[in-house]
Amino acid sequence: MTESNMPAIPDEVILNKIYVIRDQKVMLDRDLAELYGVTTSNLNKAVKRNIQRFPTDFMFQLSDVEFKNLLFHSGTSRWGGTRKNPYVFTESGVAMLSGVLTSERAISVHIRIIRVFTKMRELLQWNKELTHLMEQVNGKLADHDNQIMLILEYIRQFEDLKQKQLEQAERKQIGYIIPKLEK
Repeated sequence: MTESNMPAIPDEVILNKIYVIRDQKVMLDRDLAELYGVTTSNLNKAVKRNIQRFPTDFMFQLSDVEFKNLLFHSGTSRWGGTRKNPYVFTESGVAMLSGVLTSERAISVHIRIIRVFTKMRELLQWNKELTHLMEQVNGKLADHDNQIMLILEYIRQFEDLKQKQLEQAERKQIGYIIPKLEK
């Protein structure tokens, strides 16, 4: 089967199978196995036959606490599920799987997964840039607010001064009036 004959896997399906664990974006062995069209045990056997390709920054096994937390957040029950904690693969680990699983489906799915990881990275970068721009705009707005407040204060002081001058002009003058001499 060629890539064009493969059933299309929507990006959302892959995105929903990416979790953040230990501050890394990872995919569960069972999710990868499902996408690749193999059993989880066959995927893990293939990995174990090539374990030198999977250092701890490519793949690791979840602790009991991490697995329980994952089950809690994903709303899945453990009934009839795994007997041991699953392995998870980072983006590098998923890339390394392409050398271990070589069926046409695995290659096609692998390409889709890597494209989704790449899109995620681009979106995160774009989000960082957008956040930086927003901070710049907020800084400028705060500076403009201060300048507007200063202008309003100057206008208020000017109006107070004008009011005092008007009050002075309207006051009845008291004191000695010097008569004008006619020439």
